[in-house]
Amino acid sequence: MKIVLRPERSIYRIDGGWFKARWHFSFDRYDDPNNMGIGTLRVFNHDTLVPGAAWPMHPHRDIEGITYVVSGNFEHADSLGNDGVLEPGGVQRMRLGSGAEHSERNHSQTEPMEFIQMWILPSRRGLAPSIAQRQYTAPDRTDRLLRFLKPEGSDGEGITVAQNVSMYVTTLSAAKAVQHVVGAGRGGYLYVISGAVHANNESMTKGDAAYLVDAGTLRLAASETSEVLLIDTPLTR
Repeated sequence: MKIVLRPERSIYRIDGGWFKARWHFSFDRYDDPNNMGIGTLRVFNHDTLVPGAAWPMHPHRDIEGITYVVSGNFEHADSLGNDGVLEPGGVQRMRLGSGAEHSERNHSQTEPMEFIQMWILPSRRGLAPSIAQRQYTAPDRTDRLLRFLKPEGSDGEGITVAQNVSMYVTTLSAAKAVQHVVGAGRGGYLYVISGAVHANNESMTKGDAAYLVDAGTLRLAASETSEVLLIDTPLTR
């Protein structure tokens, strides 16, 4: 397996006043034709909203929008009539197939809220819009790789997605380690939400990311308490 590091300082940063964000791939006003994602992963945004702030209702289509709540209280609404609040560890899959609108809001009026939003390109276009979400606890992801997203038709834990993609999160205690095997024709994206880890022989700290290219075994070992997100995707769209 080849690991291509993306240091925190190299990732696009934007401060909109009511929001701050790290856009890992081309998005909105950030346009880099050489940085368009990896495999079926097209968007990876780590956003922070000030108390009470909201991304207003806006439309999308033919994407699988995945949200992972890092801190605070994430409030969702959409044109299908769904709403609700997720706490840290909460996961949502918003299917924006044939077209729908949605919004994200900081439910708190006093504390900031952080979430990571990822877009997966689905295997089929024009799917009926839908939503699925689940609230995971800290023990669910402590010192193990929690698969929170899985391909449709596969067994085990996780919300389903219309693509051959899996997503994992772990909170590793100091000196603890986990492993993940990436299969042939696949790769991935790794992001350190907090802490410091070794990804095989590579050292990574908070805000660092990495492309995983080709098959092999990834070993994540924490040198301090660390939260890490992992996407396993086909390398071809």
